[in-house]
Amino acid sequence: MPQPGGVASGFNHVEVNEQDYKTRLYVCHGKHVVHVKEVPFARSSLNHDDIFILDTKSKIFQFSGSNSSIQERAKALEVVQYIKDTFHEGKCEIASVEDGRMMSDAEAGEFWGFFGGFAPLPRRAPAEGNEKQEETAFKLLCFDQGKLEPVNCKSLAHELLETNKCYFLDYGAELYVWMGRITSLQERKGASEAAEKLLSDSSRTRTPMIKVIEGFETVAFKSKFKEWPQTPGLKMSSEDGRGQVAALLKRQGLNVKGLMKAAPAKEEPQSYIDCTGNLQVWRVNDKDKVPLSSSDQSKFYTGDCYIFQYTYPGDDKEECLVGTWFGKKSIEDDKVIAVSLASKMVESAKFQAVQARFYEGKEPIQFFVIFQSLQVFKGGISSGYKRFIAEIGIDDESYSEDGLALFRIQGSGPENMQTIQVEPVASSLNSSYCYILHDGNTVFTWAGNLTTALDQELMERLLDVIKMCTVKYEPGSRTNWYLPGPLGLTWIVVALMDMLDF
Repeated sequence: MPQPGGVASGFNHVEVNEQDYKTRLYVCHGKHVVHVKEVPFARSSLNHDDIFILDTKSKIFQFSGSNSSIQERAKALEVVQYIKDTFHEGKCEIASVEDGRMMSDAEAGEFWGFFGGFAPLPRRAPAEGNEKQEETAFKLLCFDQGKLEPVNCKSLAHELLETNKCYFLDYGAELYVWMGRITSLQERKGASEAAEKLLSDSSRTRTPMIKVIEGFETVAFKSKFKEWPQTPGLKMSSEDGRGQVAALLKRQGLNVKGLMKAAPAKEEPQSYIDCTGNLQVWRVNDKDKVPLSSSDQSKFYTGDCYIFQYTYPGDDKEECLVGTWFGKKSIEDDKVIAVSLASKMVESAKFQAVQARFYEGKEPIQFFVIFQSLQVFKGGISSGYKRFIAEIGIDDESYSEDGLALFRIQGSGPENMQTIQVEPVASSLNSSYCYILHDGNTVFTWAGNLTTALDQELMERLLDVIKMCTVKYEPGSRTNWYLPGPLGLTWIVVALMDMLDF
């Protein structure tokens, strides 16, 4: 499906220029699973056998061919509703046009007006097996370790897509590049370059290349497959197991409120944003912005404010997002300066960029997809923050590589990972999360017994970012962690871990 407004739809910050809204025509096939395909916006695309959807800036028309079935019309209506909710914020009209109605029908007259007026459609000779030909007119290619290999299949099934590889789905009129969740950024960039080369070598430079990430698939992409699971690959924690942990804690006379925090809800797939674009990040310092090196672009401090510019290729032109990120403990002066500097950047881009504001702890999933592996440290390093804590007499708790630091790991996949620094005390531990304890030159890892294999995989990946000697904590064993508890006794914390088989 088209992605108007660049990243705007993904960030719920849509500003549509109605004069530039592109009218699109889609054809729908299928009684049980609807297949949607964009076709040229021309009268010659229409016929009596299919359902067509005309998407205009103020109204969506559903044209039902005289030979189409009730089931096909009902399925097409679901697509109409999706377009209305996703690309018009639910604020446009819907019109139904029956094949054969003349100009006396107002909605039919308006529909045919987009095609230069009403004219009878020619009837084509019925051809058996059209649906089968439509289903098999594709090529599925696997891109793995720099090599492109065809996948032999008569029909598309979700099980063909492996999460550690990239795939090309070539439908002639469009080329989809599907990227598995656990593929690296280098693999994704390599797949994009290979797809561009494939189109160039076959003289198909005008064929659109559509990138999708596992978990962010569009309706148009899913419609190419026989079946598509509602929530592929999600493994939620067991409520029964959670109840058993609570019962055990209560029998020991402990307060279970903190440890019974529910596991974070898995993000529903939202509007896709390309993760292979160009990212620039600045930290606000006094009245200016300081550029960050590529190695520090994903390292934020909760006491600072940041500005970033993200550009990536869109459908018709390069898209640009200018964002500001406000730490929970950032000072008001830095926030005001960040907004002012970001506004000037948008103005210098002749207002072609989308501007958005993000607050620590309330970021949408697309924000994390841009930064891939975000690290949020305690304290701040801006001059304004340092002056503020000095004036009110607060100790500087800013992160230090040589000190003690505890990080909570969260995220939904390799394209969305975060390490959040928390207080290095026993009460910060929660069985629904994985943690990394950084102490000088040594790093300890700890996985709560309610975490999934994906959570633990993210923890292992983030260790590569820290790149230090690692000591793993195995459930049921003892370790020399020093996490001050309410009584300040290390052995009480360790004994509690052993007792609960953390």
